[in-house]
Amino acid sequence: MSQKVLLNSKEVTIILHRLACQLIEKHLDFSDTILIGIQPRGVFLAERLKQILESEYQTPEISLGYLDITFFRDDFRRTDKPLEANKTQINFIVENKKVIFIDDVLFTGRSIRSALTAIQSFGRPSEIELLVLIDRRFSRNLPIQPDYRGRQVDAINGEKVKVSWKENDGEDVVYLVTN
Repeated sequence: MSQKVLLNSKEVTIILHRLACQLIEKHLDFSDTILIGIQPRGVFLAERLKQILESEYQTPEISLGYLDITFFRDDFRRTDKPLEANKTQINFIVENKKVIFIDDVLFTGRSIRSALTAIQSFGRPSEIELLVLIDRRFSRNLPIQPDYRGRQVDAINGEKVKVSWKENDGEDVVYLVTN
């Protein structure tokens, strides 16, 4: 197995600031906008974006929630190993709000489809957008595209994109892993 660095720590930081600026351009005050990190890996990106928006761009009171999609996936019964669900934490009203789903890698689109189903348990948003750090554009099984993307990656099916976060893995780096 070999791995190649796609984004180093400095590049990840630059992309995070660019994504934060794009969110500000579109949403301005965030009074009707909610950030939803898709469990498990989208949570790190969502938390980091919230921190950047609040501390560096003085955006007040951004609502941030975490959405677990484990049992909404269309493949959750197709594995022999028991699934471990993550915690859903949405402590606010979703009804008529603008929701931004945040995930680290957009691959087939199945996780996002699951998130679209899962969020309906919390109300009906006025609109839903998608922000991803990495968009694997040639591997979609569903017609889902991000509204905000950090980097587009052309990876073949045998390759995997691995995102490491400082909070969880000790460093901010994105690898392309080949088996």
